[in-house]
Amino acid sequence: MLFVTGPRQVGKSTLCKTVADTVFNWDIQKNKRLILKGSDAVAGEAGLNIMQEKLPVVALDEIHKFARWKSFLKGFFDEYRDAARIVVTGSSRLDVYKKGGDSLMGRYFLYHVHPFSVAEMVNPSRKDKIIHPPVPIQEKDWKALWEHGGFPEPLAKRDKKFTLRWNKTRKNQLFREDLRDLTRIQEIGQIEVMAEILETRSGDSLKYSTLANEVRVSENTIRKWIATLNSLYFGFTIKPWHKNVKNALTKEPKWYKRDWSQISDTGKKAETFVACHLLKAVEWWNDCGYGEFDLYYIRNKQKQEVDFLVTQNKSPWFLAEVKLADKNISPVLSLMQEQTGAKHAFQIVVEMDYVNSDCFKKTKPTVVPAKTFLSQLV
Repeated sequence: MLFVTGPRQVGKSTLCKTVADTVFNWDIQKNKRLILKGSDAVAGEAGLNIMQEKLPVVALDEIHKFARWKSFLKGFFDEYRDAARIVVTGSSRLDVYKKGGDSLMGRYFLYHVHPFSVAEMVNPSRKDKIIHPPVPIQEKDWKALWEHGGFPEPLAKRDKKFTLRWNKTRKNQLFREDLRDLTRIQEIGQIEVMAEILETRSGDSLKYSTLANEVRVSENTIRKWIATLNSLYFGFTIKPWHKNVKNALTKEPKWYKRDWSQISDTGKKAETFVACHLLKAVEWWNDCGYGEFDLYYIRNKQKQEVDFLVTQNKSPWFLAEVKLADKNISPVLSLMQEQTGAKHAFQIVVEMDYVNSDCFKKTKPTVVPAKTFLSQLV
């Protein structure tokens, strides 16, 4: 089976319709009734008992909203694995079920769908390699991506009023529908307050005790709520890297919103913009089996920090410090490159013109345009 997961409205269902012969969506009542009848009913509707020249593709959309979805998929796959190719999609973190006791273990591969990125807009057909040659992005496309975000509808419309309304609707659906359908949390209003606070602090270290005081719940509850919002793709956290870094912080994660378009602080918006691109690249490389990649940040007790460190097979690969317009290279980059042994150290400047040069040929700390660097990723 193929599991396809990602944020609400990112295009998973559209993707399903383009590749699948039959789609069963849990949110559609007639499909829901059919799924509740069991595997044989779904197989019959999909024509899996009829001889065909090639295996049909059957997609099960938002099936994770079914309380017994894992049991259903296990039975369906075990019975019809030779009769169909099965695609499962969901707007919740399907990969959270990968660990112990997973009845689906060994039965699926997981792929993450992300909003559009710079590289995807300039070269949607990525060849079988990790890093690509730089390609210039048109200024109108760069501006649209920066202002409207990477989600397909607002990016295509490129209308500020539509983007504002679309984001408001999507946020309401996440809190009023997804949280209700997928969790037992009752304090929706307090979670919304916490989410509003987090949105203003995208890129900051998570201070659980501070948030607990502001929202008036326990620190443990804050931790659970943030994990829940992350599982619904509202945001994500990255951990600090501390190996070989003197006096490194080891515990506090940083939190980022998954959509930069509505962040008012331009500095935080720039950092979140790059963070989302890096996360997309790291998850794609992992999904495709290119190796084991991860995303971290570095900070020591002297408050010296580098925004991001990407590791490859558990070894530091490149450092990335994000600036809105500052081209004066941060001395911390050189320090952290020396301590971590990372091959590359980039200062990524958002408001800098495209340069037609391969960033990854540089091994010393280098100021690079975001337009160039991001075009080389995914």
